[in-house]
Amino acid sequence: MERSLLKHLQCEERFEFDKNKRAENGIVCGIDEAGRGPWVGRVYAAAVIFDDDVFIEGLDDSKKLSEAKREQLFDEIISKASAYSVAYAEVEEIEQLNILQATFLAMERAFQGLQTAPELALVDGNRLPPLPCQIETVVKGDSKSASIAAASILAKVSRDRYMNELDREYPEYGFSAHKGYGTAAHIAALQKYGITPVHRRSFLKKQEAKLGKFPEYKGGK
Repeated sequence: MERSLLKHLQCEERFEFDKNKRAENGIVCGIDEAGRGPWVGRVYAAAVIFDDDVFIEGLDDSKKLSEAKREQLFDEIISKASAYSVAYAEVEEIEQLNILQATFLAMERAFQGLQTAPELALVDGNRLPPLPCQIETVVKGDSKSASIAAASILAKVSRDRYMNELDREYPEYGFSAHKGYGTAAHIAALQKYGITPVHRRSFLKKQEAKLGKFPEYKGGK
């Protein structure tokens, strides 16, 4: 089967998955997060509600899409969704709560930001955030559900834009390139310039045995 046709059929399956859930449950939102793994910055989450008559060609797991394609789809999603919301938890909340609970907090905030109350929330993964409606986890949901895939794109693009802002504030760290993940370039910058206020200290603490203790940030190059 031709690759483009296969991708189209897979995209149709994602929208059909959500349509079946709406037929059974009523209003359905998809929820996904971005930024659990990086050593820097907020964790983001998004929630998206579609109506039955919506179709977005090329909608897929955000990790499988180029940055340019995600940006294009971001605009189409927010124009075609009947409701959407993007939210986040700050670094301080990640440190206070731990990353899983902070992710749940971001998901709760995204859910609460919806202009329409869903009867069912489809959540990517296998862990249930505390939401005031029926919840269904969907493992690899961003490849199965259109609304989860859309939420993954909104969360990913929003977090990437935020990391680009941090890159302008801390240009020596290369945040726009590695998005806060523990790359060799990021480690080298930490060893040279130190831990900034936007780093997740609990994440860096786990690296000390292997990488040594990082200095404190002094500001500037």
